[in-house]
Order: sequence, then structure tokens, then C-alpha cells
Amino acid sequence: MASVPLRPGERARRLTAPMVADALERLAAERGLQAHVRVSRTCAGGCSGPGPNVSVAIYPPRRPGEPEDHVAIGWRTYIGALPDLRHLRQIIDENV
Repeated sequence: MASVPLRPGERARRLTAPMVADALERLAAERGLQAHVRVSRTCAGGCSGPGPNVSVAIYPPRRPGEPEDHVAIGWRTYIGALPDLRHLRQIIDENV
């Protein structure tokens, strides 16, 4: 479990891995970023470390009518780093 605020100014709360995934989806939806943020509940490396852990894959933007590209052009990991974040929304702020 990690203790981290969800948004700036909120108090830290203890979050399990499923709670982190749910919170990231809600935070993306609040900002209208559902089309740009996909939360996957699978291991993408670092799963043996104390979690929950977050990996971010960055894909190129699609032009209208183009198929989705599944080749990441960048990535970032937050393995064991969630308690050091100012807030969970920081992950979206840093990557979108």
C-alpha cells in the first residue's frame, strides 16, 4: 500500500494497487483525458518491488481516421516512488 494524496491540498490516503488504478482513471476523466489515458492492471516490470507501482507508456497521438499505434515512443516508471509524489495527479500532470 502507498500513502499519497490524490490531488493537491488533499490529505494522504492509503491506496492498494487496484485503488491507484481506479483513482488514476477518475483523475483522467475529471480532466477530460479519457481518450489519452489508458490504465492497464497488468505488470509492466518492477512487480517484485514493494508496490503499488505505476508504469506509464506514451504513444504517438492519432490523426483522425488512423488506426491506433501500439508502439510506445516513451515510458516512465514510478516503482516504489508513489509515497514520494506530492499527489497522485502528478503522474498525469507529468505525462499528458
